[in-house]
Amino acid sequence: MKQDLRELYKYRELLLTIAYRDIKVRYKQSVMGFLWAVLMPVLIVMSGVTVRYAFALAAHAPLRTADIASIAVKSLPWAFLVSSIRFGCASLTGNRDLVTKVYFPKEIFPVAAVLASLFDFCVASTALVILLLALHTGYSAYLFWAPALMLMIVLLATGIGMVVSAASLFFRDVKFVVEVVLTFGIFFTPVFYDVRMLGAKGKWLLLNPAAPLLEGFSACIVRHQPPQLPWLGYAVGLSLMALALGYTFFKHLEPAFAESI
Repeated sequence: MKQDLRELYKYRELLLTIAYRDIKVRYKQSVMGFLWAVLMPVLIVMSGVTVRYAFALAAHAPLRTADIASIAVKSLPWAFLVSSIRFGCASLTGNRDLVTKVYFPKEIFPVAAVLASLFDFCVASTALVILLLALHTGYSAYLFWAPALMLMIVLLATGIGMVVSAASLFFRDVKFVVEVVLTFGIFFTPVFYDVRMLGAKGKWLLLNPAAPLLEGFSACIVRHQPPQLPWLGYAVGLSLMALALGYTFFKHLEPAFAESI
């Protein structure tokens, strides 16, 4: 594995070039330009606010600005995770000529998909900062948790992206399964709601490795609290495991890519 990682580092310029190409293709001849990077998180926030408002009406309670801020803070990393997995799934099948005719580490493609989605995340983060300032969310030293939480989501997205990108070469219906899971996954992930709203049953949702990380964003940015360290440790462990297993799975299947694409 060390040799594979050295080779990946050797081709780092190609990685950045492919990521840059993916960004250019995504926004080429686009009327809205980089505003498309903001559109998906905005739609998620609007959907989440609508759901939370319905719950508030049913409970005869007001919708607080903290609830809106929590949904917004968790929507961006969730949108990044969805985008990374979706584009990562198609990263090999969409580059069949390069996969079959040129030699270089093929994991560059799913990793480049993650980097392109990370660019979208950075663009959308500017809108999030403006929203949080408008909502008077405030700030504290716990904000320094946010980069570490985002790093774990990046590692989780990379590991899953490697698995689905390789699997989609051998089983073409993988992309349809991925789309279904990503579409309905938001209902089993605390984006529209907080785990604490569900009481003791909410702990079952924290078994989803993305859940403690998203809850951590809400805690450190909105509530100015540290993340729940036991669940955070669990999510970190699964994120690292997903990356290691995803990379191993990808490299194991890589010799058969040219025959299966």
